[in-house]
Amino acid sequence: MAIIINLDVMMAKRKVGLTELAKEVDITLANLSILKNNKAKAVRLSTLDAICKALQCQPGDILEYVETDEEET
Repeated sequence: MAIIINLDVMMAKRKVGLTELAKEVDITLANLSILKNNKAKAVRLSTLDAICKALQCQPGDILEYVETDEEET
């Protein structure tokens, strides 16, 4: 997928743990872990909003577009 989620990088910069962020954003640890490990296929804008608010960052600090030549089936 061409969209990379750099949530782990921003969490490390802000020194925020998975459990702490999950509680603040009101998301399950499992779902936050899927986002953090770049396994998510979609993210709700309300979730992205809550993450950005909690980490005091912009969506572009978390999401990155990387051009790929791979074709998905």
